[in-house]
Amino acid sequence: MLTVGDPAPSFTLTAQDKSIFSSDEYSGNRMLVVFYPAAFTGVCTEEMCTFNDLMGDLEKAGCFVVGISVDSPFSNAAFAESNSIGFPLLSDVHRAVIDDFGVSYQDFSIKGYTVATRSVFVIEPDGTVGYAWAAENPGIQPDYSDVISYCLKN
Repeated sequence: MLTVGDPAPSFTLTAQDKSIFSSDEYSGNRMLVVFYPAAFTGVCTEEMCTFNDLMGDLEKAGCFVVGISVDSPFSNAAFAESNSIGFPLLSDVHRAVIDDFGVSYQDFSIKGYTVATRSVFVIEPDGTVGYAWAAENPGIQPDYSDVISYCLKN
């Protein structure tokens, strides 16, 4: 897993509206990257809705938010619509970005099924990782106050 100070890899993925999202377009800005295992699962729904509710604070802190899962853009579109998610949900169907960030979670409920480890990264304007957290198991959510506190302090 990437750690604080590591250079963050660039990525280009399809968003839930089928647009192409490139992290390079946000170079020089701060980005909160939230990896989640699977759309429409209980913990992931709660997590994405919580980050959505925190959008005002995150925007004040200068953090642009994206969510990344291995779900298809179609699944992410339905997930975003049914939960009124107001930030891009990106599809890493080839699992390249979860590999680049070191957050692949093997055998998620099904042997051989790889998803994203629930994890949160803040990519700083200089392209380095400023904050990094990953759950030891998929049922654990991030400490939202810790994420907000980091974003507001720095």
